[in-house]
Amino acid sequence: MMTINEGRAMSSPAIRSRNVLKRNSMRFAAALLVALASFVAGPSAALDAAPQHRDQVPGFYRLKVGALEVTALFDGTGTFDPHWLNGTKATMDGVVKALHEDPHMLDVADTGFLVNTGKQLILVDAGAGTWWGGGAMGRLAGSLRGAGYTPEEVDIVLVTHLHSDHVGGLTTQDGRRVFPNADVYVAKAESDFWLSPEIAAKAPKDAQPFFQSAQAIAAPYIKAGKWRTFSGSEPIVDGMQLVPLPGHTPGHTGYEFSSKGQKILFWGDIVHALRVQLQHPEVTAIFDIDQTAAAATRHQLLPKLASEDVLIAGPHMNFPALGRLRKEGSGYSWAPVIFTDQWDEK
Repeated sequence: MMTINEGRAMSSPAIRSRNVLKRNSMRFAAALLVALASFVAGPSAALDAAPQHRDQVPGFYRLKVGALEVTALFDGTGTFDPHWLNGTKATMDGVVKALHEDPHMLDVADTGFLVNTGKQLILVDAGAGTWWGGGAMGRLAGSLRGAGYTPEEVDIVLVTHLHSDHVGGLTTQDGRRVFPNADVYVAKAESDFWLSPEIAAKAPKDAQPFFQSAQAIAAPYIKAGKWRTFSGSEPIVDGMQLVPLPGHTPGHTGYEFSSKGQKILFWGDIVHALRVQLQHPEVTAIFDIDQTAAAATRHQLLPKLASEDVLIAGPHMNFPALGRLRKEGSGYSWAPVIFTDQWDEK
């Protein structure tokens, strides 16, 4: 039989073990609380120390138009100077007042568009490259790569007109073709005008840079036999129709693609300042060579597009520069395509 003292003697090590375990557990709990406290405080300190990334992801957005894959390719942004607009005094006074209330009212983008027909890769306008925008543009090639394509894969470039913010992305400053395998198509009237040394020589001094850049940008494609012109409705791409849009430049041309009952119109520079010219289609831009014709083209085109619910690719609309027109009062409003990650196959 075990005596009480023997029992106490035998139980003492167990009691001591429990006490040690209890003390260790308390120490562990205290250490854990300290660790948790530092973990909670840690991310704030880490975020403060981390450098900010001031660049966005490559700018592209794609959607389906019938069987066509259309990808908007971001090239850059800018602001349209109100002095570049021509309208009545009342209209322009209203623009200046509205601009004071919203300094971003005349913000514009520069965008090109890639059409994958399943057989060909077709680029409509090529952005500014380094020829326009003072470094704020020139991202189209990067956006193209981000969208899963390379410049070498482009088969055709369709040019709406030869202003450098639409064709500068074709050629580097040292004369290299950015799209080495592509044929470039432009209206003959457009090519003949901007590439003419005689017309350039007679042009006002302020217009000289437009001629100089157009000629330098076109030169390597002409030399390589890749510069193509059209003068009528001759077929270039299956399912695509040429749409003459006179006024902005001598050969300003839109391109309408149709597939499975759906249409998209790439309209070039029909609109520069959407929040002004859609409400006031009579307002023109100083870059319009024929102001009267440019306004008349807009007056004819806008009601047609609004009534037919045609998808529009407007390179100077806010990115992704795709949307539709809606009649609004005496003018129109822009209903932009809203971002979605759902690929609609219907």
